[in-house]
Amino acid sequence: MNRIQTGDTVVIITGRDKGNTGKVLEYSPSEKKVIIEGQNLVTKHIKPRRQGEAGGVVKAEAPLYDSKVMPVCPHCNKGTRVGFVEKDGKKVRVCTRCGDTF
Repeated sequence: MNRIQTGDTVVIITGRDKGNTGKVLEYSPSEKKVIIEGQNLVTKHIKPRRQGEAGGVVKAEAPLYDSKVMPVCPHCNKGTRVGFVEKDGKKVRVCTRCGDTF
């Protein structure tokens, strides 16, 4: 089990988007990167691939390293470090602030 999962709400702790929160759209454990909805936007220049297709400049979310984000506990609504506990034979994530599982 990873400390960050797809669908989690996270807060960005470093960089130009520091303090912003968003939902994790995609998590790549092998690269240790996350894509967060509406955060870390970059401009991409898109070239038309087919005849009649429009090109242009598009804003898109770029991946961030997972060490730059912190999960938000649904119980206390604050960024928290994640602990792990064995519960009913399964490994579950625990908020280190309030002790609630998520």
